Amino acid sequence: MFKCKQLLRRICVVSYVFLLCGGLVNASNLVSKTNTLIGTQGNGWASGYLYPGATYPFGMVQFTPTYFTKQLGFVINQLSGAGCDHMGNFPTLPIAGALRVSPDSILNMQTPVGKEIGTAGYYAATVDHSIRAELTVTERTGMARYTFSSKEKQGTVIIGGGVAATPIQVAAIKITGPHSCEGYAEGGAFCGIPTPYKVYFVAEFDADAESFGTWKEERLHANHTFAEGSHSGVYFTFPLKEGNQAVQYKIGVSYVSVENARENLRVENPAWDFSAVRQATQDKWNEYLGKIEVEGDNEDRQMQFYTHLYRSLIHPNVCSDVNGEYMGADSQVHKTARKFYTSFSNWDTYRTQTALIAMLAPEETSDIVMSHYLFAEQSGGGFPRWVLANIETGVMQGDPTPILVANAYAFGARNYDPRTLLRTMRYGAEVPGANSQGVLTRPGLEQYLEKGYYDASILLEYTSSDFAIGRFALQACNDEPVCNWYTQRAMNWKNLFNKETGWLQSRNEDGSWKRYDADWRESTYKNYFWMVPYDLQGLIDSIGGKEAAEKRLDEMFRRLDASYGDEWFASGNEPSFQIPWIYNWAGAPYKAQQVIRRILNEQYSSSVNGLPGNDDLGSMGAWYVFASIGLFPEIPGVGGFSVNSPVFRKIVLHLPEGDVIIKGGDEKKEYIHSLSLDGKKMEGTWIDWSDLYRGATLEYKLSGKPDKTWGTRIAPPSYGK
Repeated sequence: MFKCKQLLRRICVVSYVFLLCGGLVNASNLVSKTNTLIGTQGNGWASGYLYPGATYPFGMVQFTPTYFTKQLGFVINQLSGAGCDHMGNFPTLPIAGALRVSPDSILNMQTPVGKEIGTAGYYAATVDHSIRAELTVTERTGMARYTFSSKEKQGTVIIGGGVAATPIQVAAIKITGPHSCEGYAEGGAFCGIPTPYKVYFVAEFDADAESFGTWKEERLHANHTFAEGSHSGVYFTFPLKEGNQAVQYKIGVSYVSVENARENLRVENPAWDFSAVRQATQDKWNEYLGKIEVEGDNEDRQMQFYTHLYRSLIHPNVCSDVNGEYMGADSQVHKTARKFYTSFSNWDTYRTQTALIAMLAPEETSDIVMSHYLFAEQSGGGFPRWVLANIETGVMQGDPTPILVANAYAFGARNYDPRTLLRTMRYGAEVPGANSQGVLTRPGLEQYLEKGYYDASILLEYTSSDFAIGRFALQACNDEPVCNWYTQRAMNWKNLFNKETGWLQSRNEDGSWKRYDADWRESTYKNYFWMVPYDLQGLIDSIGGKEAAEKRLDEMFRRLDASYGDEWFASGNEPSFQIPWIYNWAGAPYKAQQVIRRILNEQYSSSVNGLPGNDDLGSMGAWYVFASIGLFPEIPGVGGFSVNSPVFRKIVLHLPEGDVIIKGGDEKKEYIHSLSLDGKKMEGTWIDWSDLYRGATLEYKLSGKPDKTWGTRIAPPSYGK
C-alpha cells in the first residue's frame, strides 16, 4: 500500500493569500462572450436545466424565468441546473392595461415570454408580444425595468406570494403603500422532498400606482392590501405617460426577516438607476471571468467556454444578509463575520467545480467550507449531502462533503482551522447514526464498518470519501496514522470485485453476490466500474492490465450519450466525468486526447440544448472548463491534474500567487507530441498543483496525428500500493 509518509516528504506546506484579486486582466468585455440561453432547453435528463436570467457571482438572488415554465413569470430564487422543480418564489410579470381577471396560479394566464437575450448579470425578453422586460441584480436584490407599448395608457405588475415552482400553502403579502409591498413564503419541495424554508422580501416601484389590490385563487380583490395562502398575490396598476412607458421594480430578499430584506435593499440598491446596477454587476462578472483568459480563432468556442465558466461561479450562493445574519440549520438566527453560503449539490460539485472555485476564488471557497462546518454543527453533527436554503434534502448518495472539503484544501482554499473539519469528517465516517437534520451521513455505515462492503455505488462513494479524508488528515493536519487508516479503508472497493465476472458487483449482507446490475444509482455497472480514481493502477491490474483496460474503455466510448440505463459512456452524468482521463493510466494517453475532443465537439454546443445533461450547480460547466484548458482534477483530495490537449492557442490562469500560462493549444489538432513545464520536457500525464500554484508555463506541441508513446514513460499516481 502507498504509505502516507512517502507523500508527506513531498508536500510543501503552502501559505495562500486569501484575497479576491481584482483588476488582474483587462477583462472589460468578457460578459459579452457569455450566452445564458445555452442549455436552457432540452429533453428529459439530457438537458442543462439552466435558467437564463440575471445573477451575481455566488449571489443570493437569481432573477429569472424558471427552467420549468417561463409562463410562471420572473422569480427571485432558482438553482442553476438542478433537475427537479424547486424554489421559484415571488414571481412577477408585467401586464398591459388594467388587471381584470385573477392571475390565480399565474400559469393559467398563459402569458408568452419570448425574444430572450441573456449575458452574465443581465436578461431581457418580450412579455405578451409587446412589453420589454429587463432584469439585473445586486448580490441580494433584484431589479426590473418593464417598458410598455406606447399604445398603452396603463400598465400592471403582479407579484405572486402563494405561487412558486412547486405548490406552497404558507405565504403572505402586505401592500404597504401605493408603490411598495412586503411579505414571506415557504419553499415547497425539491424532488418530492419538502423544503419548508422561509424567504422574506421587500419590494418597491419607482412611481405610485393609481390602483392596487390582491388576488386569492380565482377572485380579484380591488383595494385590498393583504393576501395569504396558496395561489395568492398582489398587483399594482400604473398610469403611463407619453415618453415614459417604463416602470421600475426592485426587490430585496432575506431568509431571516422582512427587516433584513429591507436592509439588504437599502444598502445594495438605494437608487433607481437600472443601467448603473447592471453595469456594476457586469463589472463584477468581468472581474471573475477574467481570472481565466483564453485566445483562439473560434469565437463560438470562446462563448461556450466563458458561459460554462460563468455557470461554475453561481453556486454555492450567499445566504447571509448584509448585517451578517443568516438562518441556521437549527432554524435559529445566527450571525457571522464571514459570509455564509448555501446550495450544496455536493455529490455533483466535488468532482469538478470545487477544485475550480478553490483555484480562482479561495476566499469564497474557504467561506463555503466553513458554511458546511457550521451547518453540520447546527444540524446534528454530521455533514449534509444536498442543501437547499437551510434544509438538508438528503438527495443523492454517499458522503461527498469530505471530498469537497479535501478538494478545496488541496487546490488552495485554506482559510479555516482544518482540525475542526477533520473531526466532523471522522464523526460521519466512524459513528453509525451520525446525521444532519435527521438525514444519515452514511446510511449502512454499521455494515460497512463490520463487513467492508455495502450497496455498490454507495460503497464506491464511501471509499472515495475515505481516501479524501486520509489525504486531508495528512496534508491539512499532518496526521499520518489517520491517513494510513483511511487510505487502507478506501481499498474496500476490492470487496466488490467479482473475479468470475471481472466487474465490480454488489453483495448481499451475507456476502453472496447480487445481480450484476443491482445497486447502481443513476448509472450502470460499466460506468461505475471506473469510479476508483485513487487506485486506478489497482483497478487496471484486477482485470489483467493496461491492454484489457484499454479494450474495456474503447468499448465504453463507442457512444457518448448514455442515459441512466445505457452501458456506454454518459457525457451528462457525474459518475462518468473522470473516465476519459483513465486512458492516461491505461497506457494510451492519445486516446484520452481524442475522446475528450469528441465529447467537447459532439456533446456540447452553443445552442439552447447545448449540454448533454443537468449542469448541477456548475458541475458540468466546470468539466467543460477543465477539459478545454487540458487539466483535470482526477483524484479526490489530491492537488494535481491529469493532462489532455487544450483547445485554445493561449490560456492564462490568474491564480492568487502567480499566473499559469498554457501555450500551444489548438482547435483542430488534438494529439500531444510534447509538453514542457517551465522549459523542462514532461514524460508523463500528471502535473502536481505544487508545480503550478505560484505561476508556471506549460507549452504543448500538438498534431493532427497521434503520438502513441508520448506520456507513457512515467505512470500517473495511484495510491493502492
